[in-house]
Amino acid sequence: MLQDAIDLQNEAVKKLIELSKSDKKEITFKAPTGSGKTYMMANFMNQVLSENDEVIFLVTCLSKGGLAKQNYDKFTEYSNDGDFTKIDPFLISSEFANEETPHIDDNHNVYILPKDLFKKKSILFRGIFEAFLSNITKDNIFGAKGKRIFLIKDECHISIKRIDNLIDKYFDRCFNFSATPKLSKRQVPDVEITNEQAEQVKLIKHVEIGDENASVDDVVNKFEEIKSQYRNLLNINPCLIIQISNKNKSDDELEEIKRVLNKSEHVDLKWMYIVEKEKECDTNDQVKFKNSKVEKWKDLAKNNSSTIDIIIFKLAISEGWDIPRACMLYQMRQSRSKQLDEQVMGRVRRNPRLKDFEDLTSEAQNLAMTSWIWGVVPESLHKSYYVELKNLDNKITNEFKVKTTRLKNLGEEENFDFVAFLKTCNQRVVNKNIFESYRKLKTSSNDVRKIFNNFVDSYDKYFEYTNNLDEISKQSKNFKCEYDKCMEIVKDNYNYDIEFSLPIESYFLDNEHYIDIEKWVWKRKDNSNKFSFDSEAEKEWAMKLLDLISDDVNNNKRIGKFVEDENKEKIYLLAKNYMPNSDIKFEYYLGGSNSNFSYPDFVMKDCYNRIHIFEVKSINFSNQLNNSIDSDLYENKVNEFKKMYKYSSFLTKQIFYLPIKKEDNWHIFKYENGIEEVINYSQFKDFVKNKNNI
Repeated sequence: MLQDAIDLQNEAVKKLIELSKSDKKEITFKAPTGSGKTYMMANFMNQVLSENDEVIFLVTCLSKGGLAKQNYDKFTEYSNDGDFTKIDPFLISSEFANEETPHIDDNHNVYILPKDLFKKKSILFRGIFEAFLSNITKDNIFGAKGKRIFLIKDECHISIKRIDNLIDKYFDRCFNFSATPKLSKRQVPDVEITNEQAEQVKLIKHVEIGDENASVDDVVNKFEEIKSQYRNLLNINPCLIIQISNKNKSDDELEEIKRVLNKSEHVDLKWMYIVEKEKECDTNDQVKFKNSKVEKWKDLAKNNSSTIDIIIFKLAISEGWDIPRACMLYQMRQSRSKQLDEQVMGRVRRNPRLKDFEDLTSEAQNLAMTSWIWGVVPESLHKSYYVELKNLDNKITNEFKVKTTRLKNLGEEENFDFVAFLKTCNQRVVNKNIFESYRKLKTSSNDVRKIFNNFVDSYDKYFEYTNNLDEISKQSKNFKCEYDKCMEIVKDNYNYDIEFSLPIESYFLDNEHYIDIEKWVWKRKDNSNKFSFDSEAEKEWAMKLLDLISDDVNNNKRIGKFVEDENKEKIYLLAKNYMPNSDIKFEYYLGGSNSNFSYPDFVMKDCYNRIHIFEVKSINFSNQLNNSIDSDLYENKVNEFKKMYKYSSFLTKQIFYLPIKKEDNWHIFKYENGIEEVINYSQFKDFVKNKNNI
């Protein structure tokens, strides 16, 4: 294994260790499929356990595949081989679902929980699992302190409410692991290995996108060619994965594939058809597979020497099945209305000769590092570019000091008397069904559960709280809507306002909408000046800001403040607020259970040292999005941004803008000191230029 790959993995684990010692409750780790996520997870757990025997880990495996058993086998292998000896794993068996009194051995320090046990009828979640968590975390009668549980959500992009509802109560830290974390769930990566980094150190393969008009015939012919090269250069039998649709047309697609594979020139190819219903699975390798269970098929198909050449499966199967020898993926043309899933693509991007890669010839290395994919190019394959600040001995970060805002929960409001509020509610304390009240509590918002944990210390209070849960939830939501009561500046542990700057490093996806930019705070690591923006409206606003800050005003004094680099070149204090690693975010409430965050698009500092913050929007919907649901949702979100930025401007004394493009015109909502003003672009320029407006 290349040292660069080892260093990249170790650096990611180091950052996770550092964050585990911070005050951060939820930490997200993003790494592409095939980059050694399970190995890094084990390394991370081993280091934590080496330093602190009061910690145990619960690893929840959320995918549809056999990820839990796969993780357990890997953890056991790492421990037995002497790599990570502090790990003592225990697989919570899915057989518990049918037992009357399942038992979880509490003498281990890493517990793996399969998705099967999250089902509604699982006996594990009828008090047994929570009793296990409670026993582990509480102090015992002999004075020994309870354990701290670190939760790892593997494939965290899949939501499991039964676990999420227990986080605040039992888990000291929550670590999200995924190749595709969901930003909509606030799973913004704190630690990340990018596709480009993983490719560069040979952890995953480069992708070649095939001709979108290629037929099954074309792809199978290409595979026959690659198969010969793989065997000669890599001593591996490669694998082609063919993905068919989940709907009725899958039968026709399967017949088309079989027709090609039955041709005389392909009769030696062995294939298997894998779907969720075992009785529908099929293979033409009668000798090795026909009389075995499908789980055995999967295990045998992983091996580099497996006789299976082609694996056919439906769109639903994506995670939890590692096949490093797989190097080609073909999506049937009839199924291309949906983009390829990054998790599925990951099946063909693993390095099949990772451990001894440096021993291969140059030709063999190039072959091992190439994968072929035919299908709709997904957004995840859009090129991403790493950027870093032209920080110049911290000049940039010292200039950009941005205060952000958060929303308190009802229990944090000093002027709110919770006991008095309960007395005004209609419900009295009655012994309702405890299981029903508990279920209702666990499905309530995070804020409501936080109030519960602070208030309830007896059975009477438990029932008083849960009987009035509807009223409490309603009051909590009403409180979150009143920004003048619930909003505050983000503060440190000493109650001082925190001033955040831009991240030192970030990245952006190539979404087209290009501008060549030289004299702003970001530089691309590949030294290109070409930057991409999320939309045409955002690109246009960026151009307006770039023009504005470089305008000459009054004796050559410029509107935009600048710093000078070592060559005396001006760098204007304008920045795209790239979301990865950014702390410049503002919390708002859009209904529902929990609040959300807005990451403004741009931050600018003018020559009068004022901070200007911009969130760019457009209401020029495409035909695809122009329906009443999308329009209403978008309008509600924009209106909430207006409320949020209005009060944020009052608290932070920063100036916020919502430039909204409608047709060819810009309507700019400006917020300063809690006052809203609607202006056009000309008025905006005049405002920024005028020193008297300070």
